Amino acid sequence: MKSARIAFSILLLATATVGLAQTAAQKQFDQLKSLAGTWEGKNSLGEPLQVTFRSTSGSSALMSEISGHGEDNMITMFHLDGPDRLLMTHYCGSGNQPRMVAGMPPDAKTISFNFLDATNLATPDAAHMERLVVTVLDANHHTEEWHFVDHGKDIKEVFDLRRKM
Repeated sequence: MKSARIAFSILLLATATVGLAQTAAQKQFDQLKSLAGTWEGKNSLGEPLQVTFRSTSGSSALMSEISGHGEDNMITMFHLDGPDRLLMTHYCGSGNQPRMVAGMPPDAKTISFNFLDATNLATPDAAHMERLVVTVLDANHHTEEWHFVDHGKDIKEVFDLRRKM
């Protein structure tokens, strides 16, 4: 009887631990949500830009708005798809909407998204965002590395951003 109670206790503890453990996708999403607020910086050409992150929809989505980069603001939405998959949709100034999925993090500071599919993409090699790498250097500094692909040519744009105080 005593061994049955011990086995039951161990099973209960193991179940509770599994229930409390966060997946990599959930940790990445929480890390992105820590960026809530307004960020200022420059693009690769030294032009000023602003990025604002805002939690929305009962904290189930995170919206990023890039302004000062071209004529129109661009929106990116991040959200979990179940506990194990972090997705983003980028509403691009080029008129298409690529979706990307986060991969396994190479380190605790980096979140890499890779192309999954897109709406409004005329052909597979038409110009679109292909990859995003977000690196959270500390609570007040992060970078965004955007990869835009146009007929096989990769154009990289890096934003170096600091939290607006």
